Amino acid sequence: MAAESTGTTGCADITDVAELVRIWAAGWAVSRRTPCPAELPWGVYVEVGKPGQTGRHVLPEPSAAVVRAAAASVTAPYTWLKVPVEPLDAEPWLPEGWVVDKEECGYLMAVGLRPAEPVAPDGYTASVETDDGVTFVRVHDGAGQLAAQGQMAVLGHATVVDRVVTQEAHRRRGLGGFVMRTLTDEALARGAAIGVLGATPDGRALYETLGWHLSAPLAACVYRP
Repeated sequence: MAAESTGTTGCADITDVAELVRIWAAGWAVSRRTPCPAELPWGVYVEVGKPGQTGRHVLPEPSAAVVRAAAASVTAPYTWLKVPVEPLDAEPWLPEGWVVDKEECGYLMAVGLRPAEPVAPDGYTASVETDDGVTFVRVHDGAGQLAAQGQMAVLGHATVVDRVVTQEAHRRRGLGGFVMRTLTDEALARGAAIGVLGATPDGRALYETLGWHLSAPLAACVYRP
């Protein structure tokens, strides 16, 4: 969904794509409560263990040789490669059994954080809870129904934003922006200076209007022998 009023302070310094990819992978693992990423010659591997996603290799510095080496290590179906390149560039590097899943491709985005001072839209209330390193923001309507939510993991100077969702009946009311403002202030309070996230194609346009910058495309490749 969307982030609002996070600003662009420090964005000029957010230029190391490889570092941002590693931050994103580490924060995603904390947010999703998977095992810590394992270091491998081509990047990191995150064990997921769910139907449709056995695990994911995240490649901070991709090339044809790196992608082929990572793919060659895979024997389990529905293992993924997340690669910061255009999907069309990744496709020729894939061995037999691998495909680019265009619906799962997206964008790596980052922003310099600054105070956002969130105000809940009329008729909605919010709660913030931190559990085992993950901060959750939940917004409920007047009837107590969940209207929007998001979460983040703070890793030193960076926060990784994840799972920002507004329920369909509550969209276009500023709830996504409110969730992001709240996450921003919570991240700043915990010492973070930059935000990182993986955006969907639809989400990219929203984030860009709210100060987030595109750092790299994210090709999503999956082993489906």
